[in-house]
Parts: sequence; structure tokens; C-alpha cells
Amino acid sequence: MADVNRGNRPLSPHLSIYRPQITSLTSILTRITGNALVVAGLMIVWWFLAASSGPEYFAVANGFVTSWFGDLVLTLSVLGLWYHTLAGIRHLIWDNAMMLELGLAEKLGWGCLIGSVVLTVLTLLIV
Repeated sequence: MADVNRGNRPLSPHLSIYRPQITSLTSILTRITGNALVVAGLMIVWWFLAASSGPEYFAVANGFVTSWFGDLVLTLSVLGLWYHTLAGIRHLIWDNAMMLELGLAEKLGWGCLIGSVVLTVLTLLIV
């Protein structure tokens, strides 16, 4: 017998009741920072290629990289690099079947988030 209420039910009810957890958010953020680092890397490669192409083209690329937007991208890249590094260390810990309990996994997630901000600030102060 056909379900008469089929059109009235949500297709994915779990999406309306799901509460994002720190472990899922940090996993998603790891993928986002990985892709963002590729974009920042392409910008740096463009800058190096412009430096080898000639002074006119380098002036254009250098103007972009040293602008406020370029500085913002590079600063966020440092944040992404530190976060991605700490998340990679977290995954290495998990690969060894350590700290997989929910409480410890959440602490590792918060450690990645807070640690990346602290290390970024230290990096910007030192450099």
C-alpha cells in the first residue's frame, strides 16, 4: 500500500535535528583550509613567476600581493597553515588509536582551533 503522507514528510529529517559537533566542524574546516592553502599557494607561485618574467609584470603582481587584500590572504593563509598542521597532528594521534574518546576528541578539536589562533598571533609578532 502506498504511503499517502509521503509528500508531507521531510526528505532528511536528521538535518533538522542534527547538532553540529566540534569534531565534525573541525573535520570540515580541515578540508576548507586545505583548499584555501592551494589558492594561497597559487598566488605565491604567481608572484614568483612574475618576478622571473620581468620588472613590469612583477610590479603588477607585487602590487597585488602587498596590497591590503594580499596581506589579508597571506595572514589567513598563516592561520590556515597552522590549523591544517595541528589538525594533521590530531589525525596522526587518532591513526594510532589514541584519544578517541568523545571528551578527549573534543579537547583535541578545541586545541586545534585555539592553538592555530595562538600560533598565528605568535608568527605574526615574530615575523
